[in-house]
Amino acid sequence: MSSQTSTAKAPGGFRVGVQKIGSFMSGMVMPNIPALVAWGLFTAFFIERGWAPNAALALIVGPMIHYLLPMLIAYTGGHAIYDKRGGVVATIATIGAIVGSDFIVANINASLPSGEDPLGEIHMFLGAMIMGPLAAWLMKWLDGLWDGKVKAGFEMLVNMFSAGIFGFLAAIFSFYVLAPAVNWLTGILSSAVEFLVTNGLLPLTSILIEPAKVFFLNNAINHGVLTPLGISESEQAGKSVLFLLEANPGVGLGLLLAFTFFGVGAARGSAPGAAIIHFFGGIHEVYFPYVLMKPSLLIAVIAGGMSGVAVNTIFGTGLRAPAAPGSILAVIAQSPGADLLGILLAVFVSATVTFLISMVLLRASRKRDLAAGDRFSAAVKQTQANKGKDSAALSGLLADSDAATKTIERVVFACDAGMGSSAMGASVLRKKFKDAGLADISVTNKAIAALDGTADLVVTQAQLTDRAKHTEPDAVHVSVDGFLNAPEYDEVVEMVRAQREGGSDDTPDAPAAGDATDEAAGEASGSSEPVLKREYVRIHSGGVSRDEALAEAAGILESAGAVTADYLQAMKDRELTVSTFMGNGLAIPHGTDAAKDAVLGSALAVIRYDGGVDWGDGDTATFVIGIAGKGGAHLEILAGVAQQFGDDDTVAKLNAASSEQELYDMLADEIG
Repeated sequence: MSSQTSTAKAPGGFRVGVQKIGSFMSGMVMPNIPALVAWGLFTAFFIERGWAPNAALALIVGPMIHYLLPMLIAYTGGHAIYDKRGGVVATIATIGAIVGSDFIVANINASLPSGEDPLGEIHMFLGAMIMGPLAAWLMKWLDGLWDGKVKAGFEMLVNMFSAGIFGFLAAIFSFYVLAPAVNWLTGILSSAVEFLVTNGLLPLTSILIEPAKVFFLNNAINHGVLTPLGISESEQAGKSVLFLLEANPGVGLGLLLAFTFFGVGAARGSAPGAAIIHFFGGIHEVYFPYVLMKPSLLIAVIAGGMSGVAVNTIFGTGLRAPAAPGSILAVIAQSPGADLLGILLAVFVSATVTFLISMVLLRASRKRDLAAGDRFSAAVKQTQANKGKDSAALSGLLADSDAATKTIERVVFACDAGMGSSAMGASVLRKKFKDAGLADISVTNKAIAALDGTADLVVTQAQLTDRAKHTEPDAVHVSVDGFLNAPEYDEVVEMVRAQREGGSDDTPDAPAAGDATDEAAGEASGSSEPVLKREYVRIHSGGVSRDEALAEAAGILESAGAVTADYLQAMKDRELTVSTFMGNGLAIPHGTDAAKDAVLGSALAVIRYDGGVDWGDGDTATFVIGIAGKGGAHLEILAGVAQQFGDDDTVAKLNAASSEQELYDMLADEIG
């Protein structure tokens, strides 16, 4: 795999660069889709042509799209570059672009001859995507110039004034430089779209958009161009066909139905489920691997996209607001009542055209496909590489395809240190297998570095999956965001159950699922001293930062004689590698695998912060359980913790404990 990767990078350098830009732009927009959906609902219900016109509530529509959404996008982009400080200066800078654009439009309208239609507002989506990250990056660079040079006691003063002054200057720059540039570019793009519409050439955009979707190059086009242009058109006409150029779910539906009936191997087996996810869930990326596996199918998706655009153009249909995500349900929700039939017809025509052309292509190459073997897994992996980051939907396809030929007998949870998070995840899945009557499946946990090629399926947090694949290349790999309540667990159990029902009744020669984990097996702790004591449990009414929570947990472990003072830095290093947030308000910080010398014994520090701890990436931890482990003593307790925090009712009781003694008693009774 490594050799293939190295040879693929050279010719795809430009494409990869564009993908990274598009992925970053998408990362600014996607977290703010709920705000876009809310705006769409205000538009759909309350504008003059809406379902329930309300002049008062319709006043919310304009400020949301003109100010709120661009500023949210700017904050998100700035935050990704330089945390909250970057988000704040990004937002300040972007308001300069918004007001600067309004100033330009107002001056132009004031100079227009009487009776000529005035220009509409230009919404600074593109400006926010440019200025947000740029302002945050410059602020980070400036802070680096005087880092460590400010006298003690003046840090806050310098930080506040430097950000304020820079934000002030960035807003002026946006007003006079960025706003005119974005307005000029938007004018050119608007003219181009108008030319295509006027001359009936809009369907030709599918020649660019459909292949771009498959290679994840569409994010910059869709989020940076089509959405703001469509919004401007929608404000004037009440709808825009531009919202349907990329979001039409009929194209992917037709392709996946063709694979359902005429595909081969794992691609055929996974297509029906992918069709449901795509059409009703709006996750278009699930059909991209099917096209990559057979590039000639680009003809089918382009023709399908063009036919749908043509139908919408003929009937003059459009959406009130973006269909986000591109589900048929979202499309229907944003369709004006008079346009709904035409839009559904466009979706049907797109699906039919794509299906028929795909059917011809698949049937024509069926013998070659059967002789060549199953190439679907490689196509899924290529799609993940094109996207530039892990995808739960694509990982699910990969698991489905690999499962067709890989018998699952040994499951390994792997994390950086092989100590805390993986032990809890193994405990949760082990219980699920047991409840499903699959108690003979071996479920253990290891450090990624300790993977030895014997695992059939490896579960890791998404950030660690690539490392695990290099260490254990022949296993099926499943990525999860959290080890407590990951939906992928149930999928794995069902996959193994299906294998057993479809295969022989022979049980594998493997350790029982209830056996100790690899770390604990054959390794005694050497002491009967309990790892959880009453003095290791604390409750705080307020909240703290993540670093402060790490410091308190490390302090408890150090006072318990379980770690040295170096362990705190090891815990911080672990968070830089991958978050230890498990879900359900629980974080279990612990050191990296390289920090073994800092571990003297086993102990758990349990701290409840009723005010919450911002653990990053939008996660808030209420319980912080610091771990230090030598031998397997702490792993048994972690298994009990996993069962507790996997149950919502138990978590509610733990949150309701009124004293540290009560909390300790509850944990001790349950873990026992």
